[in-house]
Order: sequence, then C-alpha cells, then structure tokens
Amino acid sequence: MENLKEKIQETLKVIRQQTEEEYPVGIILGTGLGGLVKEIKIDHEIDYADLPYFPISTVESHRGKLIFGTISDKKVVAMQGRFHYYEGYTMKQITYPVRVMKFLGVKTLLVSNACGGMNPQFKRGDIMLMTDHINLLGDNPLIGKNEDDLGPRFPDMSEPYSHELLRISEEIASKNKIKIQKGVYVAVAGPNLETKSEYRFLRATGADVVGMSTIPENIVANQMGMKVLGISIITDECFPESLKPVDVNEIISTAMKAEPKMTFIMKEVIKRI
Repeated sequence: MENLKEKIQETLKVIRQQTEEEYPVGIILGTGLGGLVKEIKIDHEIDYADLPYFPISTVESHRGKLIFGTISDKKVVAMQGRFHYYEGYTMKQITYPVRVMKFLGVKTLLVSNACGGMNPQFKRGDIMLMTDHINLLGDNPLIGKNEDDLGPRFPDMSEPYSHELLRISEEIASKNKIKIQKGVYVAVAGPNLETKSEYRFLRATGADVVGMSTIPENIVANQMGMKVLGISIITDECFPESLKPVDVNEIISTAMKAEPKMTFIMKEVIKRI
C-alpha cells in the first residue's frame, strides 16, 4: 500500500463513474449488523471486487459492498462488510476504505461491531457506546512512511470517540427507553476466542468488552479529522468463572436480535448531524 494517494485516486476514479455526490456520513457495519442498509434509500452499489485496491471480505456474514444513498435526507456511504486483521490483511489494507471515504466527503464515521462482554454488569444482547479503546492487535495502520497530505504523523487520540456523538446517542436512547451501556473496547488479533486467563488479563487492563475490529478504522479516521461514533453489541458473556463454549452462529443470532435497537440509534444520530 505504498503511494496511498495515487491508489486512492484510482479507486475514486471508479466510484466517480457512478456518482459525483459528496457523502458527509460514513458507516461501517459489523458482524450480523447489516440491517441499517434497509434504512438507506440506495442510489448506487459497488462490489468491493470492482474497486481497485479494496480487499475482499472472507468472513461469511460480511457481504462486501460499498453502498451509496440517503438516510433522513443525509447522503451516506456504507461498508456492508468490513475487513479484519485475522483475515491476513495488513492494517493499511483494512483501513484503506476509511481513507477513500474521507475523499468522498465523509466527516462523521459511524462504526458498529459485535463483541464479548467482560464487565459483569453487561449482559448478552446489550448495546454499548464505545467511550475509549485499547489496541492489543500488535500492529497499527500508521506504521511506515507518513503521507502528510493524509494526516499528521502523530495524531492526537485524547477523544477517539466524539463526546458530542456520545451525548446525542445517550439522549436518543433515553428518550426511546433503550437500555445502553458505556465502556472501553479492547481489540485483539483473533480469530480464536479468548481463554479464561486471557479474559482476566483483558478485564484487568480496564476493558469492558473485547473484539477483533474497529480500532484500526478509528485510528485512521482520527488521523484524517473525522468524528467517530462506535457502537458495540455484546453477543456473549466472557466471565471466566462461568465460561461456556460459544458457537459463532449464536453470536451472529444475538447480534441480529439486538441490531434493530442499534440501527434505530444510528439512524436518529444521522438525522441530528
């Protein structure tokens, strides 16, 4: 992924054959969380396979389309399917779509994910607003030569998730009697789930939930000056004392059951920004 700006321009050239619109809102949909697409009045869809330098999602529940349209009179571009470090992609490949989004006009990025709950006050099916994160992926998308036109060498991360967007989300949830949690998300490489001792260690770091995504995209979004809202759905309970085997189909099923509440919050946030 050298010469990022040149590659971005090649990808944009293909996209601009379909649309010349600016899209102020970007959306990344996580595992089992594609329902928001139904709320988009779709103008254009482009398969990742047709976009230069876009990776192809290898995870079964991730569709692999870039969707352009409108939600509540706001132009949005949505990734229906994301990429993960455990798929074998580099951090620069994983975050490449976020950089393309910036050049499409994205100022606000909404990111969703499925995760495991480690905070004993959190339950399966809960929705959590991400207030902060801990990167234990063992890598960073900003490593390597910095292209100053894309963002600073040392971006500030004192507010990785927008306080304003968190406030708006809390107001929406409270008004509509949707229970939400707030907490810290830690990302690990995966793809295996964690051992009992690993859950104890991760909880001791100050994390409330654990997942395998989101943080790389957040880092690049912050470097490029976007505001970010991160929403997690807790799909399994990761309490060492009562840990049970987890089936991936159960994780996806739980995400899909809780997803309408998350979709509602995201849709209402988009209305207000």
